[in-house]
Amino acid sequence: MNLSSSRILITGAAGGIGQAVAQQLAARGAHLVLIDRTLDRLRPLQEKLSESAGSTHVLAGDISKLDSLAPLVEQAREHLGGIDALVNIAGVMSFRPFAEESAQGLADLTTINLVAPMVLAQEVLPDMIERGAGRIVNVGSIFGSIGFAWFSAYSASKFGLRGFSESLRRELAGTGVGITYVAPRATATPLANVFGRMAEAVKMKLDPPEKVAARIATALERDADDVYIGFPESLFVRINAILPRFVDRALRSQDKVAASFARDAHESQLPATAKARAPKPVVGELSSCRS
Repeated sequence: MNLSSSRILITGAAGGIGQAVAQQLAARGAHLVLIDRTLDRLRPLQEKLSESAGSTHVLAGDISKLDSLAPLVEQAREHLGGIDALVNIAGVMSFRPFAEESAQGLADLTTINLVAPMVLAQEVLPDMIERGAGRIVNVGSIFGSIGFAWFSAYSASKFGLRGFSESLRRELAGTGVGITYVAPRATATPLANVFGRMAEAVKMKLDPPEKVAARIATALERDADDVYIGFPESLFVRINAILPRFVDRALRSQDKVAASFARDAHESQLPATAKARAPKPVVGELSSCRS
C-alpha cells in the first residue's frame, strides 16, 4: 500500500503504540482518523500532526460499546472520503491469577481485544471489497502465540485475534483486501504498570513504542501478512507451535517469579481488608526463556 494520501482509521490512538503509529503514518503522508475514549487525550496528538502532509481528524469513542462502532466508522468515512486501512490497536491487558478474574472483567477484555476489532472489520469490509482494495491491521501480541501463566484471559483474547486474522485472510483471498497480523513482544507503554516491574525482574525485553510503530507502518507499506517483533520471542513462537511441552518446561522458573507480581497486580485493586487475607505466592528463580 502506498501510504501517501492513503486514508487510515486507527483505534487506541492516544496510547503509546497508537500515538507512535499515528506519527509514523502521518510522516508518510497518510490522512488519519484517530479514535480513543476522550478528545482530551487526542487533541495534543492532533496538534502535533497538524504540519503533516495528510489531514488528521479525531473522534471520541469507547470501542467496548459495540453499538457505537458503526456510527464511528461512518463518521470516519465522512471525514476521509473512504477508508483504505483500519488499524486495530486499542486493547487492555490483564495480569493476575485467572481464579481472580471477574466474569465482567473477562467479558470486557474479550470485547475490547477481540470482538470490537471483528465488528470494526465488518464495518469497513463492504466498501473495501467493492473497491477491490484495502487492508485491516490487527495488533496482537507474542502472547497470542505463546500462552503465558498469569495472562490467561489476555492470551486467550490475543490467540483469538490471531485466529480471526488468519481465517479472514483466507476468506478474503482474491478480493484485493488484505489482513495483517502484528505481534509485538512486551512494549514499554503505560499499560505495562506492575507487568513492567515483573518484566524487569525476569529480564524480559521491552521495546519502545516507536520501534513497534515503525514495524506496523512498514507492514502496511509492504502488504505483509504476519509480523512478529523481537528475538528470541519470534523463535519461541515457532518452537511453541511444534514443541509446546518443551516451552512449558522452559517457562516454569519464569512463571514462578511472575507469580508474586501477578498477585501484586491483583491486590492493588482490592479493598484493604481483602488485601490482608490474600495469600503470598511462591517466588522461584529466573528462566532463560523470555518473551
